[in-house]
Order: sequence, then C-alpha cells, then structure tokens
Amino acid sequence: MKKYLKGDEWNIIEEGFHAEFNKVSESIFSLGNGRFGQRGNFEEYYSGESLQGNYVAGVYYPDKTKVGWWKNGYPEYFAKVLNAVNWIEIDSWIDGERLNLADCKILMFKRILHMREGYLERRVIVELPSGKQVEIHAQRFCSMANNRMGVIQYSITPLNFDGDIEFHLGLDGDVRNADANYEEHFWEEVEQREDDGSQFLTMRTKKTGFEVCVGFYYSAHLDGQQLEGGQQAINRDQYVGYKQKVEVQTNEKLTIYKYVSLISSMDIAKTCLLNESKVNISTMKKRSYVDLLQEHQDAWKKKWNESDLIIKGDVSAQQAIRFNIFHLNQTYTGEDERLNIGPKGFTGEKYGGATHWDTEAYCIPYYLRTAEARVAKNLLLYRYRHLEKAIENGEKLGFSDGAALYPMVTMNGEECHNEWEITFEEIHRNGSVAYAIYNYVTYTGDRRYLADYGIDVLIAIARFWSQRVNWSEEKQAYVILGVTGPNEYENNVNNNWYTNTIAVWCLNFTIDVLREIEVSWNEDYQDVLTRTNFKADKEIDRWKSIIRQMYFPEDKVLGVFLQQDGFLDKEQVLVKDLDPKHRPLNQKWSWDRILRSVFIKQADVLQGLYFFEEKFDLETLRRNFDFYESRTVHESSLSPCVHAVLAAKLNRGEQAYELYLRTARLDLDDYNNDTEDGLHITSMAGSWMSVVEGFAGMRVRNDLLSFSPIVPKQWECYSFMMNFRGIVLQIEISENSVQVSNKSADADLLIGLFDDTYTVRASCKIEIPNKKSGNEEKIAY
Repeated sequence: MKKYLKGDEWNIIEEGFHAEFNKVSESIFSLGNGRFGQRGNFEEYYSGESLQGNYVAGVYYPDKTKVGWWKNGYPEYFAKVLNAVNWIEIDSWIDGERLNLADCKILMFKRILHMREGYLERRVIVELPSGKQVEIHAQRFCSMANNRMGVIQYSITPLNFDGDIEFHLGLDGDVRNADANYEEHFWEEVEQREDDGSQFLTMRTKKTGFEVCVGFYYSAHLDGQQLEGGQQAINRDQYVGYKQKVEVQTNEKLTIYKYVSLISSMDIAKTCLLNESKVNISTMKKRSYVDLLQEHQDAWKKKWNESDLIIKGDVSAQQAIRFNIFHLNQTYTGEDERLNIGPKGFTGEKYGGATHWDTEAYCIPYYLRTAEARVAKNLLLYRYRHLEKAIENGEKLGFSDGAALYPMVTMNGEECHNEWEITFEEIHRNGSVAYAIYNYVTYTGDRRYLADYGIDVLIAIARFWSQRVNWSEEKQAYVILGVTGPNEYENNVNNNWYTNTIAVWCLNFTIDVLREIEVSWNEDYQDVLTRTNFKADKEIDRWKSIIRQMYFPEDKVLGVFLQQDGFLDKEQVLVKDLDPKHRPLNQKWSWDRILRSVFIKQADVLQGLYFFEEKFDLETLRRNFDFYESRTVHESSLSPCVHAVLAAKLNRGEQAYELYLRTARLDLDDYNNDTEDGLHITSMAGSWMSVVEGFAGMRVRNDLLSFSPIVPKQWECYSFMMNFRGIVLQIEISENSVQVSNKSADADLLIGLFDDTYTVRASCKIEIPNKKSGNEEKIAY
C-alpha cells in the first residue's frame, strides 16, 4: 500500500512531489463531467514517468486483436477508448530555459482535489537548473454545468529574477494510446481553423470515423492587468496553438486563462461540429473564469445534495467514500442511453474503457438509489438497444432462434474481448443483465418497463440458458459444462454453482414476467409473442424442466455449495497460511499454478448468496461465507465489497469494516499496485454498497424499503440520502438510534426498520432505538 496522501474529509491532498508515484497521482487527480475526462497530468511539459490521457465518452477504436492463433468465435478487434486531443498544454520557457519538473529542484509541491467544488489545484515552487525560482499555481475543471467545456487558470511568478517568460498554449492531436496493440496511431486530422483569436482542431478516428472538434481561446494577465496583443499562432500537423513572450519582474504574477470547447460527433453532426464549437467558445467569452467556476460548483452542490454519504469519527473512511462518489458522479450522469461505464471511467486505458458486467452487478445499485430513475433506466436501455447484437454474438458461437449472449466486453454491442476463457466461458454475465432488470423494477416500481423493454431481453437470455445446458445421464440432471465463474482463477470448469444458480433464476424470473404481462397487459403480451416468435407452451415447458432438474454441486457434510465440480479435489490451503511473499498471486505465480490452487480471486458462490440471500437461511450463509472467504485472496477490485455486505449481514462489524476500507481505499492507498493504470470505478460503486446494503442493511422486500443497520465501532454515526420511487429520504444511523427523514412535501412512505414497520410522514422524521451494535458475533479472522 502507498500512504502518501493526507487524510481530509473533503479533499485529496498530496504534499511534496512523489515522482515515483506520479502515474498513481495522475489517476487519483483525474477530472470528468460525463462527456469527457482528463487524467491529472501537468499542464507544463514533464519528461518523467507519465500517462497522458484525455478521453471522450463513446469514442472508441477497434484495435487489432492480438492472439497467438485464431479460433472460431473470436472477436476481430479489441475496442478501446481513445486517448484524445491533449487540451491542457501550457508550456513555459523561463529566459529560454524550458520549465520541466523532472529537471527542477522542487522546493514546495502541493496538489489538492477539491471534491466538494469539483476542481483540481496545484501549487509548486521550483528552482530551475539555472538557479531561477518560479512559483506555479494551477486550477482546472471539466465543467459539470456545460459538459463541452474545460477551463484552466495557470499562474507563473518569478521569485528571484527579472526576465522573460514565453508560454505556448496548444491543442495536440498527435497522441496515441499507451495500450495500442501494434503501436498504431488512431487519429487523423480533418482540419485546423483560426477564428477571432481562437484556434480549432478537428480530428477523426480511423475506421470508426468519430470526429472530435476541440477549440480554445485564452487571455493573459500581468498582476491583474490583461495583456493586449503579442500572441503568435502556431500551426503544424495535428497541432494548433499560440505563443507569447512577456517581460516580468520579480514577484509579478503572470496568469493565463485557457478556455476549451470539446465536442464530438456523438452529439453533433460532423458538418456542424466546427460551428457548434465556435458558438460554445463565444458563450464562454461572455463569462468570466469566476462565473464559469461558480456555475460548475453549483452543479456539484446539487450532485452532493443527492448523493453525499457522511461518516463521523473516521476521516479515512469519510475521505474514501466521498472520493468514490466524486468519481462515480463525474464518470456517468445518465443523460445518454448510448453511454455506459468503463471499469476505469475517464482515468485510464486499461480494459479498453469498454462496458463489462460490472455495470449491472455493481454500478446500477448506486445510480438507482442516488439519482432519478431515468439514470439507471438508461443503463438498462443500453443493453436493450444492443439486444440484436447480443443475438448475433450468440449466433457466432452456435446458438439459434433468438438466443442472446451479451458480450463480456463491448462498446457497441459486439463482443470485443479476445481471451477465450473469458469470451466463451464467462457466460454468467448474461445473468447479471437479467438481474439488473429485476433490481430496477423492484426498486422503482416501474413494472411497465418489463412489457416495454425488459421482456425481450429476458426471453433472449432464457433461450440462451435453455440451449447452453445439456442432460447428464450419469447425474440424471441438467448440467452446464465448460464455464468460468466470477472467480477467474478457475477456467473451463463444470457446473459452477453460481452460473447454474443464476441460469435457473433467469428462467424462473422470465416465466414470472411473462405471466405478469399476460395478466396485466394482455395486448402487450400478444405483441411480445409475435415480435419474439415465442412459442409459449413449448419453450416454457422446456424451461420448467430445466428448473426442476438442474444440478447444483454441494457438499452435505460441510454444508456448503461447491464452487464447481471437483473443488474439494484441490489442496485446501487457507489464505492465512499463504506466505505473504507469494502475494499477489497474479504477479507472483504462473497461471498454471493459480488454476490448480484453491485460492479464489473474488466472490463466486458468495456472489450468488449476495444476489439471492432471501432464498437461504442465515446458517447457510454463515457456513458458506466462512468456507469461501478464508480461501479468497481478494485480487479483484470487485471482491471486498460483496464480502463486506455479507459480513455485515452476519453482524460481523469488525470484519465488514476491514473489507469496507479495502474496497473504499483501494485506489487512494493503491492496494493492488495498479492504480497507475486508472481508477477502479465499478469497485467504487461497490464501496457505496458496502455502507448502504452492508452496514445499513438496506433491502427491498415485498415492495417495502427496509433497513437493519449496524454501526462499525470506529464510527460515531453515518448518514446518507436515498431516492426511493421519487421520495427522497435521509437516513442517519448511530449506535443508539436510527433516524429517517422524509424530504418529500406531499408523500408518506411505509418503511421497515429491523422487524417492524413505520410510516414516515411527508416532511417529517422518525427516530427509533438501534437494536444492533455491529459487534455481536465474535469470530477469529
């Protein structure tokens, strides 16, 4: 772990420059606004270790698949979000000497991510090799009020000399991804344009043909007085900018304001991009930096009012959850159903920036409960719009008659992941898409979604499961062979318990939804039969047969569900007995050794118990949790959060707290030594789940929103907002009491607290004693 950031409830603070962690900091100090995002790179030139990154939502490139040999069904490309035009550049030469922090003596360094206000600030005092000292003060933000705009305020002050400062401000389109398979450049220039003191650069992606137009203008001020004239245009291939030289005296502050417009053809027709960019620049010219920053801060204030989670008495936990909420809110805003959530958001290139099953399993719960229903609904519609592609993906692997296999990794609905054990075998992802529909409808009460959109997806998924099983004469049961469960440290196994469980659940849920539509919206039901070519009696009979006769591996002596056939054939070594020098396994062991070991990457059986806990008694949950958690190395970012929720369910407050901290501070402390690649956005949603579903025990059962909270002993109390079917609640939980405030002006709500029900009147608050301490069950960890 890396512990170089200061604890603070509202800010992420780095004091002193840690060059060895610079790429980690670049990830942590990233900014975004749902449309584009920028890593925490320096504005000025830096020759040290760095991963420059600006990413535009929805813009991707089909990079050539890189495999040793081809197999039928392999995707032809690996789609990846692209490193786009570098818009933050402000290079400086001090009396002809280039400012480069890698070559300077750093006398003072401090950068702060102001999460409440949504901007990044940096203060630096450096001594150049010549002995000249300058102070740098930079602020920037990606506007949440105008998601086509980025703004920088950048100041340089000479501290011990009079001289000249020459600065270059540019837009650099000559960029490429660090993860390009064949070191290919993905962009080509469309045009450059200068207009009324502004520069514009339009770039186009090869193959996919996305266009991005970036424009900027600037103003320079010396000790508060705006400088007029003196700028010179810079134009070269894939680059536009300005340069200007200014004479300065000791302690005179040169301040540059750079106003940037960034618009893509995802939003505006290509023929209109330039004109729209000019309009955007013109709008910014009418506003001051202070005005634009205030509008941005007002937008963040609204976000925090909806989604803040307050923890009192534990700065480390508070900082972590706010950091995660901050990045979730700037990664996805729900305004465009064509967009989804990459595991790294706008903070890095790993995993291609594409959509994974993480969205359905981990992210939807967060957006579902902290925003209007349309936000989570758009994530579901993303999958609905890709249904035909999912059916095509199934056809490529030999499935037929409308059976859909949703991709493991995608940008446009096509599978673009080329590891066979994932692409072909990790089919449980289909179940998470169905579960997200269930989760959305259960929480929002929007049952019409099932008839309008959901049933088409559910039927296609159920058809996949119906064809993917086969009958075992030996077992006299249906089995599912050759799969990879959520635990990716096991490949090509038979009868993964979680996969079999979610397959049966999908079939049951689809049957239930069909019945509901038939009863409640019979005309819609007939339309469903027609448009899906659904043979009701034949297909449902097949599904019921599978449901009745599915095989589930289990060891009745131990009283646990087996992760897959043969799991107990492995040497049953516990994590506590594993020599720390072997951790992390994925960096120390061969893949062969990992596959033969008992060690588990992330929740697998426990993922099923998390999804379907109401089907199992507490003792079953306890036995399985104890068995599998002791064998889990948590080397997936998605692992600790599920375990934290289940530990809290078992009233193991201390263990739940330790697991919460691991998922909440995963990036801030760089637990897995990979934060430099980008942040773990979907794991951040899991940290929110750890508090709200874990410690607060939030569930929706039989249409009733209920809570059964515990309080970690490290916390005085905690509180959060909850948007349930249009009614906003504030829940505050302490060791002694639970308070629920109904913020609605005109709607009462019946809720469950522990084993009782209470009506919370509009604009009123209830308070009851807390019946749990969070530390009742004593166990050895």
